[in-house]
Amino acid sequence: MDAQGPLSDEGLVQLLTHTGERVEHDTYSAYAADLTADDLRAFWRDMTLVRAFDDEATSLQRQGELGLWVQSWGQEAAQIGSGHVLRGDDFAFPSYREHGVAFTRDVDLPSILKIFRGLEHGAWVPSEHNFHLYTLVIGAHTLHATGYAMGLDRDGLTGTGDPDRDSAVICYFGDGATSQGDVAEALTFASVNNAPVVFFCQNNQFAISESTTRQSKVALADRGKGVGIPSVRVDGNDVIASYAVTQWAMQHARSGQGPVFVEAFTYRMGAHTTSDDPTRYRSKADEEYWAERDPISRLRTHLEAIGELSEEYQAEVAAAAKALAARTREAVRSWVRPPVLDMFDHVYAEPHATVEAERAWFERYDNSFTEAGAH
Repeated sequence: MDAQGPLSDEGLVQLLTHTGERVEHDTYSAYAADLTADDLRAFWRDMTLVRAFDDEATSLQRQGELGLWVQSWGQEAAQIGSGHVLRGDDFAFPSYREHGVAFTRDVDLPSILKIFRGLEHGAWVPSEHNFHLYTLVIGAHTLHATGYAMGLDRDGLTGTGDPDRDSAVICYFGDGATSQGDVAEALTFASVNNAPVVFFCQNNQFAISESTTRQSKVALADRGKGVGIPSVRVDGNDVIASYAVTQWAMQHARSGQGPVFVEAFTYRMGAHTTSDDPTRYRSKADEEYWAERDPISRLRTHLEAIGELSEEYQAEVAAAAKALAARTREAVRSWVRPPVLDMFDHVYAEPHATVEAERAWFERYDNSFTEAGAH
């Protein structure tokens, strides 16, 4: 693949090298200038906690407690960095791997697992967190995000110059979703309607087993350029750069200047899901190369180098991570199977005759087994 290909690191915005050294960028350094040592420690803490939760969820799936799990291992910097930019009135639309973003939106992480245990279609109220439910249909939510952003614009909630009023939408998806027609349509609608939405593509290099090189001959950020959307590529394993680029992008959208496409170039260090075997389509050498670029280790190295990561703080975070894992494990094992008729609830916002008829039929059908056993 040539230097302009989808797996090239050419043109990536980077503020923290993989060896933990701070570097400057002519455009985006200013958008990280407000970050303090406390902020950087908070980034490291959040990434560490999210990974501990991720590891525990993987273990629970292997033990048969979850039907499936989708790891975010390796993508913590892109999610925590961008998530910390969001303000209260901003609205996030995730796909199904955005556990770090959920954490920054105050979603209780163990509740996410109800979806993967088959207990609920959605385990949190989107309006309480301004964080939509996980979307399992690849790319479909980009249209939802665009429509919501268009609504913000029409309601006068963007471009007013009032920071307490202006808001925007951020929509997360992976490289594989860029091959979906829904994403192409969303980009077009957002562009021509000047919608205040940031399309945040986490290019983790594999759509399940299909390399990004089989999906595109150019950088994925160029998908935005093709419809007139300003686009930027960022080192998705650099939490500081991810924060800075998202800060610029959200300010751009909130101020009424329209959509932005961000490509966060990262690597899925784990499997696509717990039903996947990545050894069948990628090499050990690649995994080792990207392990050296681990986003958590990178920030930890930097904080230690500048004397801003004490042993006491590390111990506190380790204890918090252990407690979160234990709470997650206890929560999952405490959940019981809900009544089977609950599946008919919340299909529609209002009562629906067809759904009620199906509920009544299923109740009679289910009761027939009890009646048959009584004879």
